[in-house]
Amino acid sequence: MIVYGSTLSPYVRKCMVFGAEKGLTLELQQAGLGRGSPDFDAASPFGKIPAFKDEDFLISDSSAIVAYLEAKYPEPNLIPPEPRARARTIWYDELADTMVMAAGTAIFGNRFVLPRVLKQQCDHEAADHAERDLLPPLFDYLEKVIPASGFLVEDRLTLADIAVASPFATLGCIGVAADASRYPRTAAYIAAILARPSFASIVAKDHAVVAAMGGPVTAPQLA
Repeated sequence: MIVYGSTLSPYVRKCMVFGAEKGLTLELQQAGLGRGSPDFDAASPFGKIPAFKDEDFLISDSSAIVAYLEAKYPEPNLIPPEPRARARTIWYDELADTMVMAAGTAIFGNRFVLPRVLKQQCDHEAADHAERDLLPPLFDYLEKVIPASGFLVEDRLTLADIAVASPFATLGCIGVAADASRYPRTAAYIAAILARPSFASIVAKDHAVVAAMGGPVTAPQLA
């Protein structure tokens, strides 16, 4: 099975970690930003990552990919079958894919992807606004809902934790993180999930890639 994309993308990382937590071996092939094989183009007709191939089956979108893996390899289940737990898991996946990613994309995109990868002008004001105004309400919410167990649903690892932690892994590559003094539960939760073997090796490589490309670009400070 092949996942196409880059693990600097939280969506790609989500798929890779999901597979690892199921004990699956997923091959990562670099794609996106104009790169990719004919199979990638067929799987993702609009060039979005991640895309996925399993024999003759091709699909794109991280939520579709993890749904496929869950259905084909139901144990250990990472999307709970119990109705309420399943609904909560999908809610957290959607929270990560939309609201957290909206903030994360504005920050990571403008401080790294545009200036370092695409060699384009970036919008420092948009990045600063996202970090200042969009992230805190998300941290406030997580601080209230993270259970003492350290897992969002059923007191065990599920897709909810994988999806929520993944965007924060990307932000961590450029030094953006929850303030542990203000959000102690959230900071500890993210650190614990990212320390899992399924995340840790990927995150270490992502940090190395970002550093090798020069790290984040921030707005110059006025004297």
